[in-house]
Amino acid sequence: MQHHYSTLLDIPKSLALPTVICLDAFGTLFGVRGSVGHIYSEIASKYGVKCAPDVVNKYFYSAFQNSTPCIFPGVPTSNIPACEYQWWREINRQTFTAVGVIEQFEDFDLFFGDLYRYFTTPAAWEIYADVIPALTNWQRSRVKLAVVSNFDSRLHTVLEVLKLAGYFSTVTISTEVSAAKPQPEIFTAALAKYPCSPQSAWHIGDSLEDDYLGAGNAGLTAIWLNRA
Repeated sequence: MQHHYSTLLDIPKSLALPTVICLDAFGTLFGVRGSVGHIYSEIASKYGVKCAPDVVNKYFYSAFQNSTPCIFPGVPTSNIPACEYQWWREINRQTFTAVGVIEQFEDFDLFFGDLYRYFTTPAAWEIYADVIPALTNWQRSRVKLAVVSNFDSRLHTVLEVLKLAGYFSTVTISTEVSAAKPQPEIFTAALAKYPCSPQSAWHIGDSLEDDYLGAGNAGLTAIWLNRA
């Protein structure tokens, strides 16, 4: 059976609720307020660098999609945030190099530090309108809710500042388990926190490959949230 919906509230009540519902974070619970290109361009302008948001957006997503997964097998947990920071710095370096303005930054590291921290603030994000009603309904039904995400460890802060953390009993992040969706290991790691088989869990996410196919291959009931 194909489970494919446009909003979380479109999931029919006739679909029997599982023991655990796992949800992706970015693109499922919240999205960027405006666009990545607009935010990057606005913060760059504070450092005297002018660039068109649509051009920045184009090259950002190109660099992001061509990057290696944001996972660091064998790295001690205490060193993971520094690895995440450098991973994102490289994507940003590639982005602004492709835009053709990298040399205009007097101190690129100072700029990037501000940019990186900005994405831990509520100003950077927008919660989708269907999210709070859906989470509230599931919580009232006593379903356990979990986040399973390829985000980085800043996600813990983002969930707190967006006042979403209280809905979830666990958060599983790719960098913390050295596996990224669509790899089955990240779903296994998430469900290991519950007395629950894959067959007793849903996973909901906006990526056809990472969420829908990844979770389905791991044995969960996969629901594709196609907001487009």
